[in-house]
Amino acid sequence: MSSERIAGVLTAFRIALAILIVAAATIAGAWIFQALGYVPCELCLKERIPYYVGIALAALTLALAGASPKNWTAAAFAGLFLIFLAGTVFGVYHSGVEFGFWPGPTDCTGTLDHAGSVGDFMKQLQTVKVVRCDAVSLRVFGLSLAVWNAAISIALAALSALGFALTRRPPAAPVRGASPSRS
Repeated sequence: MSSERIAGVLTAFRIALAILIVAAATIAGAWIFQALGYVPCELCLKERIPYYVGIALAALTLALAGASPKNWTAAAFAGLFLIFLAGTVFGVYHSGVEFGFWPGPTDCTGTLDHAGSVGDFMKQLQTVKVVRCDAVSLRVFGLSLAVWNAAISIALAALSALGFALTRRPPAAPVRGASPSRS
């Protein structure tokens, strides 16, 4: 495929639409797993924040792609890049906690505190419902959801960078002597 054909297929509008669809589908998948009984840990909930912000910005980018100056669209793609790059960092951090590469937050990893008595222990069991961040509760095709989040986030960041580059590229100059093509 020639670069002109690729540029014709990859428009700012289509890239923004793809980002919006993938980000919304990712969050919908997380909600479905949660509805099926897979309770998210504290890090899982934090990993969703870039998606919530990214979905809103992707919708705005979609609107800007067709009607606004390219500078506004480029700025929106730059924002999406930074948001999903942060999502990648969250995903890699959580994956590292799951693999034991580094410690996670103390409120959802590590050993449980020992109770002073059986009564204290029973009280803790009834009141504390901590979902561990360092224990994988679900694997999809052998990968934890944190690893999937890192992969999806980096793909969305790459799409955002592509959208940015596409909107910052100057328009192609017409070739002298060539008649306009009808596509």
